[in-house]
Amino acid sequence: MTAAAGIILLLIALTAFYVSAEYGAVGVRRSRLRRMCEDGHTTAARLLPIVENPQRLNRYIASSQVGITVSGMVLGAYAQAVIAPRLVPPVAAGWPTLSPETAESIATTSILLALTMLSVVLGEIVPKTVALRYPTEVALLTTRPMLWSGRAFAWFIVIIDRSAGALRRLLRMPPATHRHVHSPEEIALLIAESRNGGLLEPQEQVRLHRALRLGLRDARQLMVPRARLAAIEVTTPLRDVFRVVATSPYSRLPVFRGTPDDVVGIVHTKDVVTHFVQRGRNGTLAALVRPILRVPDVIPADRLLGFLRERRSHQALVVDSGNAVIGLITLEDVLGELLGSVPDEFKTQRLLPLRLSNGRVRLPGDLPLERARVWVEGVWPVEGLTVGEFILREIGHLPETGDKLEASGLAVEVESVENGKVSSVIVTPPRLEEDEESQ
Repeated sequence: MTAAAGIILLLIALTAFYVSAEYGAVGVRRSRLRRMCEDGHTTAARLLPIVENPQRLNRYIASSQVGITVSGMVLGAYAQAVIAPRLVPPVAAGWPTLSPETAESIATTSILLALTMLSVVLGEIVPKTVALRYPTEVALLTTRPMLWSGRAFAWFIVIIDRSAGALRRLLRMPPATHRHVHSPEEIALLIAESRNGGLLEPQEQVRLHRALRLGLRDARQLMVPRARLAAIEVTTPLRDVFRVVATSPYSRLPVFRGTPDDVVGIVHTKDVVTHFVQRGRNGTLAALVRPILRVPDVIPADRLLGFLRERRSHQALVVDSGNAVIGLITLEDVLGELLGSVPDEFKTQRLLPLRLSNGRVRLPGDLPLERARVWVEGVWPVEGLTVGEFILREIGHLPETGDKLEASGLAVEVESVENGKVSSVIVTPPRLEEDEESQ
């Protein structure tokens, strides 16, 4: 019986090996493997070409699945042929009225159920958990045996792969791969967890979050509205243009003919100053006007960034569906949304409230206090303030990034301070504080 138990444990261990190899290969980070290859790690150098090539990774995973299937089938067959007959006499002795066939069926079913539960726990759940927790270590540890298994199962994998391909073509299904991909929401959660684990600074998390959300913003949301623009009529005398340029906070001013809807171009303050130095007040504004691009108001910010770069332009007019000018957008507007480093009095913070994986919540500084109450379970008062203004009133001074304080009984960590304002904070809700105190 000892030898039989040893064989059973060996077959379960083989299943566990192939399960851990599969999850390790899928979960390993290619960026980390590249760094290890640069450091001279030979096993990483063997594994990296596999995980970077979808076809090779598919064959690698197929080797794991074949190994899992074969070890499971051998385990079931061995248990039925060797272990089950040994249990028939005790079952028959316990129930004398049973026929030999019934006693054999009960013994076989009992041993298969017991081995199935043992195989699921030790052969699948435990190795999968370990592989997901330590994907790089597990993937590297199983690489060489898996390469050997791949050679041994090569002929069988070819048959399976071709059969699966024929079935996919019959059903008109696209080919599947085992690439490790994440949705934007999952990436945002990973960034938040990295920040909580100390791998990212608060400012880095904010910038990465903005980069993920860049494609969700359009030109209408980022532009300076037409009502805020200091536009100039094309027939304006140069002496008046000099006065407008001197008092305007902008370096580029739209030029229109007749009405602001008929924009003919844009004038750079640098060109106006250069003209004044070289020619004085002689000339016309029309000679200084440069052409300007037009973009629809619904163009996403990431596409707009590429559009401006391709045409080597720093600005564009934003038009609505009727081709009416509704604003002006510049390259600095888009980069400011991405990096948060270009101050603009016409923009507001566009971070959204987010519940982090540890139960705490991130609140934008410009979030109205009455909306923030939902996230803090009604602890904060209902007042006509934003979260940032409420924090400033509570502590009486402008905090610094990373400061930890208390606001109306709740623990608050200042995540970001920009342009003299609190732009985002991390708040511990009341229920989470009670759980921490009870532990």
